[in-house]
Amino acid sequence: MPELGSIAWPPAPIRTERLVLRESEARDRAAFIELFASPEVGTYLGGPRPRDELDRAVPEVPGRRPGLFVIELDGAMIGTIELNRRDPEHRSHVRPDAGEAELGYLFLPEAWGRGYAAEACAAALDWFADALPGEPVVLCTQTANNRSMRLAAKLGFAEVQRFEEWGAEQWFGVWSSVTPSV
Repeated sequence: MPELGSIAWPPAPIRTERLVLRESEARDRAAFIELFASPEVGTYLGGPRPRDELDRAVPEVPGRRPGLFVIELDGAMIGTIELNRRDPEHRSHVRPDAGEAELGYLFLPEAWGRGYAAEACAAALDWFADALPGEPVVLCTQTANNRSMRLAAKLGFAEVQRFEEWGAEQWFGVWSSVTPSV
């Protein structure tokens, strides 16, 4: 997995108390389309994408790439988590060489408010810490996204900076399985 180093992908499914984090499958296609077409999900991401466009564009097995976990509850996809290397072109970094891992997540609105995001993200961060000990993980979200801000705090991300981008104030934070040096 060149994006995150020498990690073998996909890992064995990760099981939490209520969820399974796994590689995507063909049966997840409809949920991917719903996720990207949702006005609620798209609120802080530039808006929803048209469903007909997604029907044409989303592959038979969507999201099958290193670093992307499907979040499953009772056999159905409720969201995704991604761990990817942050593009060196982005303005915010915590390492001099940049390229730190960045956490991203999307959950269907019906899964909101039940603690699934915190449970799944914590499991993904634990997996990452075991796979790449001591490596920091960053997260960027709009400050107006209250749910994402609360999740970042709950997961233990520490604010590094705030900046203006895409017409909104952005929050940039870092998480580490070891004491942060920031």
